[in-house]
Amino acid sequence: MTTVTQTPASAEGHIDPAATLTDGFVPVQTRSERPTSFEPADFGTPTGREVNWKHTPVAKLAPLFAVAEPNDGVDYSFAAGEQYVAAPLTPTDAPRGEVFLAEDVVAAVAWQGSKDALHLRIPREEAVADPIVVAITGRGADQRADAHIVIEALEHSSATVVLAHTGAAQYAQNVEILVRDGASLTVVTLQQWDDAAVHVASHQARVGADATLKHFVISFGGGLVRVNPNVELAGNGSSGHLYGLSYADAGQHLESQVYLHHKGAHTVGDVLYKGALQGENAHSVWIGDVLIGPDATGTDSYEANRNLVLTEGARADSIPNLEIETGDIIGAGHASATGRFDDEQLFYLQARGIGEDEARRLVVLGFLSEVVQRIGIDDLQARLIAAIEAELALTQSLVEASA
Repeated sequence: MTTVTQTPASAEGHIDPAATLTDGFVPVQTRSERPTSFEPADFGTPTGREVNWKHTPVAKLAPLFAVAEPNDGVDYSFAAGEQYVAAPLTPTDAPRGEVFLAEDVVAAVAWQGSKDALHLRIPREEAVADPIVVAITGRGADQRADAHIVIEALEHSSATVVLAHTGAAQYAQNVEILVRDGASLTVVTLQQWDDAAVHVASHQARVGADATLKHFVISFGGGLVRVNPNVELAGNGSSGHLYGLSYADAGQHLESQVYLHHKGAHTVGDVLYKGALQGENAHSVWIGDVLIGPDATGTDSYEANRNLVLTEGARADSIPNLEIETGDIIGAGHASATGRFDDEQLFYLQARGIGEDEARRLVVLGFLSEVVQRIGIDDLQARLIAAIEAELALTQSLVEASA
């Protein structure tokens, strides 16, 4: 099954001459017009000069540029919600492929390598009270796996799905999300991998009329983690809330390229990603693209990325982009900020008798907890706060070592 979209070099748009798919064709840089294919060979091997790879250390991804043999580097289990697993989906079984189109070679590899996709299906009008938790555990840093996961919330249903990643592996993953009319779905992808793990994921979602998707990318662990959400607000009155939290340590690369497409009328989009970085060569990348289409009248959309650099040697790249194709909207905007501690906040706390170390801890915790609190799952929120506290303890040791 192959779908290829290519743009002639003479077409209008911003051309990336370094990113050639086939002779005589190059992709435009506009996110909405990127080439798509289910055949890895159509993309070739990334060099790092392509617009969608230029911030990524592609040399570390070499194992993910070909289908895995054997393909069993991760194990799947359910902490809760196994009753919502439907029959696995081959590449020709609906609804697999209803939304998903591979935008890069790793996504095409994951499509080809996952012969049977995991299918989570929430029945029509059913409200699932407890989170459905899929534990994805890597078998080792040298183990490879490809995956395609379909999460489908039928009409007027509601549920929360957590994809919890631990261990280590070289993992190419596609996640296809279908939120039918009137449904409400929360998807949390949690990366707490070991340091040696490499995880590249493409999440693609379609949200129907009067439906809501909350999507969280939470990345703490892994040597290289790249999770790219692509959400289409297709139905009138649909809403998408895309949130992210990352905490990069020395040598870690944590990346998200976010795409929110307002397609239907009267849609609402809210994008907020926050990150903290510490240690030599800690690196985070956030690229946010919002497209308000010609029929998306009455749109209300905003995206923001905030990064807090805690030590020397860390780097955060942040690039917001906004395209508007109709003038009949409520509002749209974007913002990005990267900096160190706010001296005024520290002074305020210290002036009230709080020591410098504790003041720094409170500032970082308050900065990051805004995203944590939006998850709405008590146990998971407590787990994430504990993970942030552990990272802050490491920050203090790094500061003391450099003093």
